Amino acid sequence: MLRSNGARLKQQYVAATDGELVQLEDRVKGYEFVKGQYVLFTNQEVKAMDAKSTGEINITEFVPSDQVTPLFVEKANFPELDKGAARSYHLLAEVMRKTGKSALAKYAARGKIYLVMLHPLDERLIMVQLWHQEELRSFADVELPDAEIQPAELDLAIQQIEQVDSEEFHPENYVDEIRHHMLDVIDKKINGQDIVVAQEEQEEAKIIDIMEALKASLASNESSSKPKRAAKKKTPAKSNKSNKAKAKGKVKKAASK
Repeated sequence: MLRSNGARLKQQYVAATDGELVQLEDRVKGYEFVKGQYVLFTNQEVKAMDAKSTGEINITEFVPSDQVTPLFVEKANFPELDKGAARSYHLLAEVMRKTGKSALAKYAARGKIYLVMLHPLDERLIMVQLWHQEELRSFADVELPDAEIQPAELDLAIQQIEQVDSEEFHPENYVDEIRHHMLDVIDKKINGQDIVVAQEEQEEAKIIDIMEALKASLASNESSSKPKRAAKKKTPAKSNKSNKAKAKGKVKKAASK
């Protein structure tokens, strides 16, 4: 975040009661156990509760790979090897491939102990960070009214899926559109181009009839799948291309933040 003149901004904390600036030495950490009531901790007490970061992944048990549902998955990382650990790494990966098991483990870092799962993938291992059970909401917390599904609706929905289903997942077909758009805008800014922001029109909220929506979607897919006549080729106009500075983004670990 910058000021309008390009100067960098610094984050500061102010007291909610009087708006006074609170310096670093006057800040403490606390836990709200009742609305408006906190138990306070000194820096030494907080530090004493932190888990010691060892860099070790301590396996506690092996479970069938399909037993850990996507509900528990937080993010995935690539574990790095210590010197001389290649043989153990390959042995662990191979035994899990042979048995169809994954390893549940604990990993201490940044003052916390994380629940992780080691899983074989493409001759390597990935470390999947999992949520703890107590961190997850229950389905019971989400209200879901009962609804009766008609056979015609089900058949139509199955037809819709069959028109766009694939035997394999191709992740390269999906990109972070917002990130790419932002990098494109940054690139244009670097090269001195003006950015015009189009005003979005507010669409009126409508109640959707699922049957009509499925029928319309099927009709659209059928029409788009019909062969079209090849368009006449046009000779492209020549244009001079200028060198542009490109904005680059770095991706770390298995998934960028």
